[in-house]
Amino acid sequence: MRSGNSNISSFPNRNASPVQVGFERKEMERILNLYGRMVAAGHWRDYAMDMGKDAAIFAAFRRTSERPQMRIEKRPADRNKQGMWTLHGEHGQILKRGHDLAGVLAPMERRLVKLVAD
Repeated sequence: MRSGNSNISSFPNRNASPVQVGFERKEMERILNLYGRMVAAGHWRDYAMDMGKDAAIFAAFRRTSERPQMRIEKRPADRNKQGMWTLHGEHGQILKRGHDLAGVLAPMERRLVKLVAD
């Protein structure tokens, strides 16, 4: 038996920032619901997700080889500022920011309604 060298590990700190930011189930359902309707309307064909230390990103593409037509970012560090949700357009411009995912996705929802109505 060894003395002086212990294998005791402490419990993880609950206040520490997470190693990876991700989407919750309800958030993914909302995002994939919009994605599915845009695919059915023939406007999107592919998507990509990136989950890193600072942000979780969902990007939708018209064609795989192009830049994303829409990118939604979740940045928990911005929660107390302008909101942790950001909607980016095709050229990287910020279309909407907010605290609520539904409100941030509203411009894309309206765009889908206009596309279907035409």
